[in-house]
Amino acid sequence: MTDAHQTPDTIVLVHGFWVTPRSWEQWVARYEAQGFRVIAPAYPGFEVEVESLNADPSPVEALTVPAIVEHLEEILRGLSSPPIIIGHSAGGAFTQILLDHGFGAAGVALNSAPTEGVPVIPLSQVRATFPVLKNPANRHRAIRYDFAHWNYAFTNTFPEEQARALYERYAVPVSGRILVESALANLTPGHQGTWVDYHNDRRAPLLFVAGSCDNIMPPKVQWSNAAHYKSEKTITEVVEYGSKPHLLPAAPGWEEIADYVLAWALRHATTPPPIVPAPDAPTEAITV
Repeated sequence: MTDAHQTPDTIVLVHGFWVTPRSWEQWVARYEAQGFRVIAPAYPGFEVEVESLNADPSPVEALTVPAIVEHLEEILRGLSSPPIIIGHSAGGAFTQILLDHGFGAAGVALNSAPTEGVPVIPLSQVRATFPVLKNPANRHRAIRYDFAHWNYAFTNTFPEEQARALYERYAVPVSGRILVESALANLTPGHQGTWVDYHNDRRAPLLFVAGSCDNIMPPKVQWSNAAHYKSEKTITEVVEYGSKPHLLPAAPGWEEIADYVLAWALRHATTPPPIVPAPDAPTEAITV
């Protein structure tokens, strides 16, 4: 936990699968305009533009969860003070891992992929990931959604013209290997790449943000993931926004979300955590 008098001046934005750091472009500009240093690191091999990654998806095929986590941790070790870490989708899972490993002053997980041990698999999530999981051979490939599948998973509340523009600007292939391994994590013996210690008392405060219309990582996933955290010495909260899809960083009203999560992170990063929460409620939940 950070010192009560130390206010974070750096924000690290962690992107998810099927997109690159470009998906954070509006948040970067907004936070920089408020005086923060903003870092939006790419996964290893994702340092190229979206168009280049679509033309040559080999970096996606080679991607592994340990390599992503190691890369992000290397960046965080180079900072002079703990930052606020905000992750979207798979980036939300990586945010949880980073906090569990002792990094960050506070963390926010937007429409987060679940960490290991969260068994909730809504039907909409199955439908959203089926194009990758249906073929065992996809485990060794980089898979790019066509517009129809990407729209269902990411931009289902957007007008079609806007959804298509976002698809062209942001969409890249996903690692079939990582997606398959994540789907099987709860069935595989031993700790897998997305394991965290849900009883970690030293973890920084964590906020889950759920979009009520998210098909690929629905609110049930966020509430279940948050409920797994059992520490009585740190903070875990959930906030749910109505009519919001998976692609929260670009959804209408993203400004309100960006401002809310930053204010939450600053408030909790500079405030000592409660010693003992309300009985039988290790996870405090709020709804917006």
